[in-house]
Amino acid sequence: MNAHSTDMARMFAPGEADTRLLRDAYGRFATGVTIVTCDGADGPVCITANSFSSLSLDPPLVMWAVDRGSRRFPHFDRAGHFAVHVLSAEQGDLCQACARDAQALRRIEHGNGFGGAPLLADCLARFECERYSVHEAGDHVIVVGKVLRVGMGQGDALTFFAGKFGQVAQP
Repeated sequence: MNAHSTDMARMFAPGEADTRLLRDAYGRFATGVTIVTCDGADGPVCITANSFSSLSLDPPLVMWAVDRGSRRFPHFDRAGHFAVHVLSAEQGDLCQACARDAQALRRIEHGNGFGGAPLLADCLARFECERYSVHEAGDHVIVVGKVLRVGMGQGDALTFFAGKFGQVAQP
């Protein structure tokens, strides 16, 4: 079988008319779910992100991407520090609250870390970071953070696949 095989159920060339199809294709990659937080000018700000990834052990770096068209973008664009929270399967409601409202943390108990970044409890992992670099990437900006402190918890992972939440159980 060659690289141009037609064994796929749907083939298309990405373009403006196919934005929904491209999003659906991207959604075929199962990911974990994170909430990224920072201290905004008017209080704590949160955003959900499934674009998170580890990047380097030395120095310890992580990355995630934020849509420059998002109303939350200016907060993260200015933030010198942020925290990435890897969500447990039990944190679906928290994820939904932060997806709907950038200021949801005003109503959700949290602590504060480096640079005032809000810290959420009961996550599978938490990475407190300072901005290391940013990279232009189409309609998004890739934010690279140097990890200053890590916390780890227990539980099953909240996942996202084909537009729906799920979970992965610990072995």
